[in-house]
Order: sequence, then C-alpha cells, then structure tokens
Amino acid sequence: MTGSEEAGGRVTALDHARLLLARAKAQKGAAEADPGYEAPTRVPSVARVQQALDTAGVDRELPTHPAVGELLAGASLRGGSVYSVRGSAALVMALMAGPSAEGAWCGVVGVPSFGAEAARGLGVDLERLVLVPDPGPEWLSVVAALVDALTVVVVRPPGEVTPGEASRLAARLRTRGAMLIAYGSWPGSEARFEIESNTWTGLGDGEGLLAARRATVAVTGRRAAVRARHELWLPAPDGTIRSTGTAEARPEEWADQIGAVG
Repeated sequence: MTGSEEAGGRVTALDHARLLLARAKAQKGAAEADPGYEAPTRVPSVARVQQALDTAGVDRELPTHPAVGELLAGASLRGGSVYSVRGSAALVMALMAGPSAEGAWCGVVGVPSFGAEAARGLGVDLERLVLVPDPGPEWLSVVAALVDALTVVVVRPPGEVTPGEASRLAARLRTRGAMLIAYGSWPGSEARFEIESNTWTGLGDGEGLLAARRATVAVTGRRAAVRARHELWLPAPDGTIRSTGTAEARPEEWADQIGAVG
C-alpha cells in the first residue's frame, strides 16, 4: 500500500463516523420540522446512530451493574465522566452492561479483539453496539464524533493520551452526558480500576477447563489518595460478574438489581 492509499484508509474511519452523525442529525431535524416527514431508507448503522441521538442526555446518573456499584461504594456511573480499566476486558464489559441493559447505545473504538459474544453474556445488547475496530491515527476524532451520539464509548488508545487531549474530550463528554471507558490509563479519570491479582479455578491435576476467575480489583477515585480493594468474580462459575461475598445472581435478575443501584 502506498503512503497516499494508507492515508486515505485512515481518513475513512473518521469520515464514516462523521457521515453517520450528519445523516442522522439531518433526518432528525427534518422529522422535527415536518411531522409528516418520511426518512429515506437508511443503512442499519445510520439508523442506530439516529436512535442514539434520540436517547442522548446530559449530566445524569447512568444505570450501573451491581458489581460495579459495589466497586464505587454504592455510587452510580455518571454521564460526562471517564473511567479507566487496566487488566480486565470483562470489567470493561461490566461497565458497559449497566447502561446497555437500560437501552443506552455503546461504541467500541480501537479494540479489534473485542469479544462481542462475551459482552452479550455479561448483559451488553449487541443490537445497540457500534464497533470501530481500526480507527487509524484519527482515533481521537472518531471517539469525539461518537461521543456526540452514543451514551457509552470504549476506547483503547494506541499511545499515551496528553492532558490537553483528555481535557478537550472531557468538555465534549460533559456537554453530551456521555461516558468514556478507557483501556489503560487516562488523565483525569473519575475512577481507575486495576486488577492487582487474580486466581483462575476449574483446573484439576493438569486437566479441566478454566471456569472462573477471582480477582482483586483496586479502585482509585480522582479525589481519593487511598486505594480501595474489592474481591470480584470475573467471571464467577455461573458466568456472572459479582462480589465474591454475594449470592449467585442470574442474568435475568440484573435489570432489577441495576434499577436498585442506579
């Protein structure tokens, strides 16, 4: 691939995100101006962004998975905030699962190995999930564009994020009431979750399958100098994510639990 061809491919991801937003916003505006307006046939991704725009809000608490609520000392996730996770894709999915289960739209940027089926098993609605596996060097602009429409955006930065970049995106998050989940470190995170240690269970004497992971999760808030530590199943033998001290919870019970926490 030549340099010009490669550059063209890099721009495509950003242009595509912007195109989806422009089309959805234009159609939304036309519908508001004319109740009889019939939108033209749209590709599924455009329809998804349209629905996300219709349900976007600002400055609010977001539905929170019970296990995540325990990590936050009973608090809820908040729109307009950034949460960073180190060492666990399952915990990233748990952060997504609370809002997703209540109808929020989610996007995942820069994570080609994202396990959609695993996310589904933890409560993420794949019908309201937008994936951008390879955003190229314009990844931050792609994230910013998706923040304008989606409630939850997950990103794996390809390198270090500067305080200036984080500050500019933070302003956008606050304006839209969206939540950002970052793989790894992110300046100014509302809370940082890090897996300090973990133990897998399920293996016998050289036989068997890995069935469950018991992990120690360290949580540091933006204003806290001391880390809080929690023991979680990531996942438990029954496939759920929960505190090691709580009774087993079936996935169908999550909606009630999320409502109680959020």
